Amino acid sequence: MAKHKFPQGLPTRQQVLDFIAQSDEPAGKREIAKAFGLKGTEKIALKALLKDMAEEGLIDGNRSAFHAMGGVPRVTVLRIVEIDEGEPVAIPDTWQPDDASPPPRLRVVEPRGKPRERNAALRVGDRILARTEEAGKGWLAHPMKKLQGGEERLMGVVELDGTGKGWLAPVDKRVRNAVPISDLGGAEEGQLVLAEPAGRSPRSGMRVTAVLGDPLAPRAFSLIAIHKHGIPFVFPPAAIEEAEVAAKLPLSEARREDLRHLPIVAIDPADARDHDDAIWAEPDGEGGFRAIVAIADVSFYVRPGGQTDREARKRGNSVYFPDRVVPMLPEVLSADVCSLKSGADRAAMACHLSIDAHGRVKDFRFTRALVRIAEVIAYEEAQRRIDSKEAAPHLVHLWDAWRLLEKARHARDPLELELPERRVVLDSAGKIAEIAIRERLDAHRVVEDFMIAANVAAAKALEAKVAPVVYRIHEPPNREKLVALKDYLATFDRKLSLGQVITPSLFNRMLKDIADEAEKALIMEAVLRSQTQAYYGPRNAGHFGLALGSYAHFTSPIRRYSDLLVHRALVDAYDLEQPRPSVGVPPTSGLSDRDRADLARVSEAISNAERRAMEAERETIDRYVAAWLSGKVGEVFDTRITGVQKFGLFATIIGLGGDGLVPVSTLGAERFNYDEKAQRLIGELRGEEFAMGQILKLRLAEANPLTGALKFEPVDVAEGVQRIERRGGRSEQKPRRQGNYMAGKRGRPSNIRHQGRKK
Repeated sequence: MAKHKFPQGLPTRQQVLDFIAQSDEPAGKREIAKAFGLKGTEKIALKALLKDMAEEGLIDGNRSAFHAMGGVPRVTVLRIVEIDEGEPVAIPDTWQPDDASPPPRLRVVEPRGKPRERNAALRVGDRILARTEEAGKGWLAHPMKKLQGGEERLMGVVELDGTGKGWLAPVDKRVRNAVPISDLGGAEEGQLVLAEPAGRSPRSGMRVTAVLGDPLAPRAFSLIAIHKHGIPFVFPPAAIEEAEVAAKLPLSEARREDLRHLPIVAIDPADARDHDDAIWAEPDGEGGFRAIVAIADVSFYVRPGGQTDREARKRGNSVYFPDRVVPMLPEVLSADVCSLKSGADRAAMACHLSIDAHGRVKDFRFTRALVRIAEVIAYEEAQRRIDSKEAAPHLVHLWDAWRLLEKARHARDPLELELPERRVVLDSAGKIAEIAIRERLDAHRVVEDFMIAANVAAAKALEAKVAPVVYRIHEPPNREKLVALKDYLATFDRKLSLGQVITPSLFNRMLKDIADEAEKALIMEAVLRSQTQAYYGPRNAGHFGLALGSYAHFTSPIRRYSDLLVHRALVDAYDLEQPRPSVGVPPTSGLSDRDRADLARVSEAISNAERRAMEAERETIDRYVAAWLSGKVGEVFDTRITGVQKFGLFATIIGLGGDGLVPVSTLGAERFNYDEKAQRLIGELRGEEFAMGQILKLRLAEANPLTGALKFEPVDVAEGVQRIERRGGRSEQKPRRQGNYMAGKRGRPSNIRHQGRKK
């Protein structure tokens, strides 16, 4: 409420403006009437007064919230319209914009805190109740609470019912109800669209704002993820223009170490779109190796405060989909001058490593360098050359140096979890050619261990200068997760003592002692679920998974903003600044004063961007898998139970991935009880159990490419179910008991229900 007592009776125009300015809550017609004690006909007169004031340009808004024209109420509802450099930007939710009076943009100042301790980060479309203040020539908003219904824009497919009425079937599998469309905006049935509420009431329905086309066309699945998660994918002209100017910067040799004579090689996936890193090693004559990890010198081209930098901060990282990449940097940089292509002179940040005979890095230094990559080799080809003894000496040296690093890795004993990675292969038309599990080669481990060594060196080099560091932090499992893991392991007659120091070695020994592969896979999943999520931050808390005390990301500045910040910090700490660049590019390639003063803010923003990218990439793979399987509905697959809830089981197809639900109602007439600690369903009559890790033969009942959702059902008794005995490591075949199974829907690819109409 307003802090001041207002005179009773119909207010003047100035008194209305004063009340709006002093109100601590949204000031609508009801609040104004209450403040001035209006009743009956006075309320009618107030309505006319407010209308006149709006026509005179004194106020704007509607009857639920007014504000002075061009101003913003002290407390109001805002809608997030953009994420700029990791900071949300909002406009008043009730603003009625016109050409003469565009809505004011408010920079949302979110409360500080570690990402894992806070609510989910604000996204485009979210609505918040906020306290506002005018600061200089702009406005600030301090969130009070996040309001429900924040995800106002929906993406979905247009469906028409028998009466011709439009419905929006959302592509998000968490949204199970279709919503009515009041304005199709020219969209046709079956088209993928973006829509927003047509009014404040849910009964107003949705209004189509953009038609995106065929939802099952090639490249549509990644487009769905891009729009759903609000990932910026179009560079503004100013950023592209600045990047093109930067790309022409001369590679001054005056302050660059010339390494073009060394056979430095880049080992990458065969389909890599850019090449951040390259490596070289040679024996030092004392049983160890000298090595160089050369990383693209992105900080030379992308200067803090420039348009390219602003766009990179907003994105936080590149996002990789099977059919496209949404780069952090414009293509002229990410795929051209910054990418370490073979045979071309490139600017690099060089990490020189001295590796002793035990694989320990005993010394390191950083320089800005000029490199000419001898060759870009695919992982598979590099491995083939090594295995067939056809590798050139420089490649053999890399493997020999890696075997020393591997010794040190084993001594450190980081967490070893063998987690399969799905790979989607598309043909020339953009259609799925194959979905397979990516093979893990020594070539992958070679590159990985060199990159880890360089990342550790970067963190320690900055610490040595007491310089700012953006650490990559992975904290140990918290007690709550460890208690849950302990209870779960007890169902296998295995113990986890919480009185001891929890280390990666403890988990590794536990997994090594398990002979049965099925049980091992099961416990490996449980250990993975017990881990905390890694994040970026300026205060070191170590990296539990890698068993490292200091760790920073240095090796991928083309695709990660965190690495670019580390490069800039190294430029400052070790006086690696290059000569002043040409006009049109910001002068310094070190840290900006803004970032130096507050690394926590940008660290949190890029942590949120990373989680956004991971969700988008995972969901897109799920959609591709569902599309691949949509032509195989009715077929039987070997699956493994990956989750158990009281409403059913989650199972994934072995060797392919793709999680699907097995509703408890399809398991037969018997009633099942849910044992939460043991993560299993137990039949009341026969005592039959369904538990994590069991292998079942299940029939695919539904596959929805738009949501990525799968649904399975048990096969009939003749086909049986393969089961794994959970103790003792024995496997056996058990026939499926008789039961009445609910038939799955096969005629329609969606299980979305329509809200407000009969099925």
